[in-house]
Amino acid sequence: QVQLVESGGGLVQPGGSLRLSCAASGIIFKLYAMAWYRQGPGKQRELVASITGAGSTNYRGSVKGRFTISRDNTKNTVTLQMNDLQREDTAVYYCSNSAGSWGQGTQVTVSS
Repeated sequence: QVQLVESGGGLVQPGGSLRLSCAASGIIFKLYAMAWYRQGPGKQRELVASITGAGSTNYRGSVKGRFTISRDNTKNTVTLQMNDLQREDTAVYYCSNSAGSWGQGTQVTVSS
């Protein structure tokens, strides 16, 4: 049974940083691309960043230069380092893998 468990969300002021983590179990982690999605209030879910098993990354334009996705295939974890957070980054952030599994989500709120 595949499980993806996110952690690290919270409330942060504009310009601040947060680090999200996703722990995977029940899969051969290194075989799957991993991704972070987000769904803001009243918005559709959107892809934030993805990383292949070999470490190639891709980002949506609005987070390039601010967010960094990385993975540790020895610990079965994927992280999203988010810097210079803006109010429009407020959303529930979800971890997903290329097999279609999803975590439960973690709330990120950017507010002063």
